[in-house]
Amino acid sequence: MRWVAIFDDKPSMLAVRQEREPLHLAYLRAHESEILIAGGLREAPGGGFVGGLWVLEVESRKRAVELVENDPYFVAEHRDYRLLTWGKALADKQVVL
Repeated sequence: MRWVAIFDDKPSMLAVRQEREPLHLAYLRAHESEILIAGGLREAPGGGFVGGLWVLEVESRKRAVELVENDPYFVAEHRDYRLLTWGKALADKQVVL
């Protein structure tokens, strides 16, 4: 089952990002079979991060929540998120980013 996690950072998230970036990147690497794509979101190139986006391939919504909430970047008072199920249009077309 494919899910998209959309993260919305509060201004206080910057300190969390700076402190925990190596742990976050190691977490993404450790779960790369389930977190297929991950990255930060900015309002403009070179601007500060305002959130993030993941594409996950997991067996359930429960597993998606576990992955999100166990990420070192996840601190509820600094970051909100939404989980949405996602189906790619033109499923037969391979995309490489």
